[in-house]
Amino acid sequence: MCAAIGVFDGLHLGHQAVLSRARQDARAANGLVVVVTFDRHPNSVVSPERTPSPIYSLGQKLGVLESLAVDVTWLIPFDHDFSRMTAEEFVGRLVRDFAPLHSLSVGASFTFGYRRGGNLELLVRLGRAAGFQVHGLEPVLFDGEPVSSTRIREAIRAGDLAGASDMLGRPYSVAGPVVRGDQVGRQLGFPTANLAVTGLVLPPDGVYAAEVRLDGGLRPAVVNIGCRPTLRSHSPARRFEAHLLEFDGDLYERELEVVFRRRLREERRFGSLGELEAQIRRDIETAGEFLGGRGKEGG
Repeated sequence: MCAAIGVFDGLHLGHQAVLSRARQDARAANGLVVVVTFDRHPNSVVSPERTPSPIYSLGQKLGVLESLAVDVTWLIPFDHDFSRMTAEEFVGRLVRDFAPLHSLSVGASFTFGYRRGGNLELLVRLGRAAGFQVHGLEPVLFDGEPVSSTRIREAIRAGDLAGASDMLGRPYSVAGPVVRGDQVGRQLGFPTANLAVTGLVLPPDGVYAAEVRLDGGLRPAVVNIGCRPTLRSHSPARRFEAHLLEFDGDLYERELEVVFRRRLREERRFGSLGELEAQIRRDIETAGEFLGGRGKEGG
C-alpha cells in the first residue's frame, strides 16, 4: 500500500503532487494507491471558530479523487473521539490496517494527531521504525507563490475564477443537491435549479455563464448568485440558482456540478419584473453565444 494523507480541499495542484508521488511508489511496488482523508475539516471539531469554508462539497471531493486514479479512499469521520488520537496511535493504525505499508506521501507542512502533535519529522522517524518511506512534498508554485486551499478561497471570493481554476488544475466548479425554491423563476418563464451550497466558499454575487454537468455531459446554463433584490423579499437570503438553457426536466434532489465559465454582470435591482425578465433574456442570449449554445429560452 502507498498512501497519501490530507484534508485535500479542492484537490489543487499541490494535492495532486502528493497523489502523484503515491502513484509513482505504487507503480514501483506493484501496490495500491490509498488516499486517507476526512469527512469534514478537522477545525470544525477542534477549533470551530477557525473552520474555513470548503471549496468542494464532500461528494465533489470524492468524485475528483475517483478521477485521479486513486484505488482506495479511506474517508475518516472526524469526530471528537478521533481528534484525541495521538500522532503515534494514528500511524500505528495505518501500519496495522494497510499492511504492508510501503510509503506515505504528505505535504511538507503536514501536521496530525492530538493537538497537532505530529509533523513531518515525527512521521519520518516513525516510518524508519515501522519500515515505510515518507515523502514530504514541497508546495507547488503559481505566479511565484505557493498554491494552497487558502489562496484559492481568496481568489474565489475576489472573483478571480481564472486564477482559482489555474491553481485547482481544472475549471472552478460548485456542487450541491437541488432543493425546492419558491418557483419565481418558473413564473417568469425561466425555471431554475436551486442548489443547496450553504457553507461553501462562493464567488461574488452576480450572473455567470456556466455549464452544468448532467448525465455524463455538460449543458449550457446561466447562474445567479445573490439575494434577488428586484423581488423585494421580506427575508432575503443568498441563493444559488442555475437556469439550464437546453433542458426541460425534473432535477430535484439530484447532485449537480456547476462549472463557471465567465461572469456576465453584477446582480442589481430592476424597476419592474418586466425589466428583470428582459434582462434575463439578454443574459441567456449572451451566455448561449459565449458557450456556443443556442441560448434557448424557457425550458
